[in-house]
Amino acid sequence: MRISRKMEHVHYALELGQSRQQGLSDIKLVHNCLPETSTDHIALTTTIGDLIMSSPILINAMTGGAQETESINRELAIMAREKGMAMAVGSQMSAIKNSEVASSYQVVRRENPNGIVFANLGSEASVEQALRAVDMIEANALQIHLNVMQELIMPEGDRSFVGMLSRIEAIVRHVPVPVIVKEVGFGILRDNAAQLQNIGVRVLDVGGSGGTNFAAIENARRPAAMEWLNDWGTPTSIALLEALSVYDRGSVIASGGITNALEAAKALALGASAVGMAGAFLKVLRSEGVDALHHFADELHQGLILIMTALGKNTIQALGHNPLVIMGETAEWCRARGIDITSYAR
Repeated sequence: MRISRKMEHVHYALELGQSRQQGLSDIKLVHNCLPETSTDHIALTTTIGDLIMSSPILINAMTGGAQETESINRELAIMAREKGMAMAVGSQMSAIKNSEVASSYQVVRRENPNGIVFANLGSEASVEQALRAVDMIEANALQIHLNVMQELIMPEGDRSFVGMLSRIEAIVRHVPVPVIVKEVGFGILRDNAAQLQNIGVRVLDVGGSGGTNFAAIENARRPAAMEWLNDWGTPTSIALLEALSVYDRGSVIASGGITNALEAAKALALGASAVGMAGAFLKVLRSEGVDALHHFADELHQGLILIMTALGKNTIQALGHNPLVIMGETAEWCRARGIDITSYAR
């Protein structure tokens, strides 16, 4: 059941695509007509917690757990190795329960022996399972994904979420690598960010809406769809600003519907230190092939260098201090929630 579900998720992710309503059109970068720099001076190195990454683009958790997904992870891992990107695997619970599919995750470390690789489990995981997931792929960090609404819509999904925080806290205390808590597309907001910070979580991936829509995916799998839940969640721009009202810069990853260099630059300018992308990479790989996938990665890096040059910001950290104006729904939400946005413009 779990293996077939993995392939159903890939199928529906490609069929349904991304709404791209991630709120980043509300973000306007302030132009600099005297940048006083050169493309040769731009450095894309960034830091997330204690991890030093040579690219701010993270290949975010997608798949694994089925024989058919191994080829996807292999090609993504090769790209991660050649382009200097960190990469997260999909949830490893299937491999913990069935060792026969472990290779679909381990291929990532085989193809990228010296790269930064993130393990991945859900909040139902025990400490022992978390340790096994990290060991399985010799991971540099562990993602714990939060997907409550997906589980509730999923016909065979979980219905009880008691003890999530205590399980995450135990994992943070006992797993020897950094723990990153991420949403799968519904957003982590200020109150929950504070709860996670209080139990020792040092890095968040806000996982806002606008990208792969797991509510819509699960509804597509249901005999009787609850389509009225398809727009559940908070756009990435808002989730990012909410999280950054609690977490310091250097501790937050932006993901959810980011598909190009300008959207990535806006998220980094808001204060994210890295940008997670999943659906955009999967779409290019499956529809256009491996060469197009590598070209797409090059375009992302070249686009970021171009934008940073135009703004006169030589580093990702400096880009995070470029003035910008927040407008539209994102601004309205922040004003209602008491989140200061005027400092970004000044």
